[in-house]
Amino acid sequence: MQKQGFKTILLMMTAVIALVALVAGCTIGGGGDSSSGGGGTAPTTEAAPVAKVTSSPADGAVDVSPTAQVTLTVADGTLENVALTNADGTLVTGALNPAGTVFTVGEPLGYGATYTWSGTALGTDKKQVPVTGSFTTVTPASRTSVNTNIGDGQVVGVAAPIILKFDDAIVDKAAVEKALTVTTNPPTAGAWAWLPDDGGSRIHWRPQNYWVPGTTVKVDAKLYGVNYGGGQYGDSDVTIDFSIGAAQIVKADATSHRMQVVRDGQTVMDIPVSYGEGNEDRNVTRSGIHVVSEKYEDFMMSNPPYYTNVRERWATRISNNGEFIHANPATTGVQGSSNVTNGCINLSTEDAQTYFQMAVYGDPVEVTGTRIDLSAADGDIYDWAIDWATWQTMSAL
Repeated sequence: MQKQGFKTILLMMTAVIALVALVAGCTIGGGGDSSSGGGGTAPTTEAAPVAKVTSSPADGAVDVSPTAQVTLTVADGTLENVALTNADGTLVTGALNPAGTVFTVGEPLGYGATYTWSGTALGTDKKQVPVTGSFTTVTPASRTSVNTNIGDGQVVGVAAPIILKFDDAIVDKAAVEKALTVTTNPPTAGAWAWLPDDGGSRIHWRPQNYWVPGTTVKVDAKLYGVNYGGGQYGDSDVTIDFSIGAAQIVKADATSHRMQVVRDGQTVMDIPVSYGEGNEDRNVTRSGIHVVSEKYEDFMMSNPPYYTNVRERWATRISNNGEFIHANPATTGVQGSSNVTNGCINLSTEDAQTYFQMAVYGDPVEVTGTRIDLSAADGDIYDWAIDWATWQTMSAL
């Protein structure tokens, strides 16, 4: 019995060893030679999100113009909850396009400020990508302001130029001029011209010929953010809407000793006057197209050595060289027959008041018959003394 049991055990052990060998043989046969390294399965790597976000200006950009186009764009996805904020956390106005792929900022930014993006982009693979990045706008060395000669809603005469006067000298005049637009109804031929600096640069726009009465005019000066050169930038935009009144023209022939006011082709005044005596250049009333620029019911006039601080009534300024149309009772006796003034056009008190009340900024005063022409030496509005071909060459563009 004992021997038989031993044989049984031995047979069972032999069978187990054979089974182990068979299993081992299957493993080797399926995976190839173990020494080749191909026996295991490589670990899997998750695919990267497909959404790609780009910004303009680029992340980290500096000295960005506050009026530059600012956008955030995603490829292979859509933008979600996108926002641009300044350092105080204030949201900047913007809008997402219908496709949800481009966010565009809709307002000018501030000078010297840092702006930061936030939000997410959802890719076509349904994976989210965070929106990050920032940029900084330029800090000007100085900010230059501008003043205008015409107010919003004002009605002006047919010779009125549009004047923009800057409080500093402008280096890059072309950059400024590109930011200026004049829109008229009916369409009006005209051009910008840079006149000599007068405590700051100045640019004038005038029509080729007198304005058509009733014309409406819109001036858009998109100057905020414009680089003027030399570290100067535009301080603010300027917009003016105004209109042109009647064609009221003063005809002032010094040889006739009279003055006519012609409104829309009809003579409404024809009065005796006295012009400059002309014994010295300083006393010559300048020939040329003057422009009514100011009115004073009372004005203290001086013209040394002839007189100082003399009170004159109903004074209408027609140039910055001291020429006025005004009342002067002292010359009433020679008005209509002789020219005896120091360059102004003298009227009786009654006539001066009547003209004063009808005079409008921008009305032309056409002086003829004297030996000296109006020029740049006579003040800030001598635009019509410049012929049209020359005027066009005075543009920076």
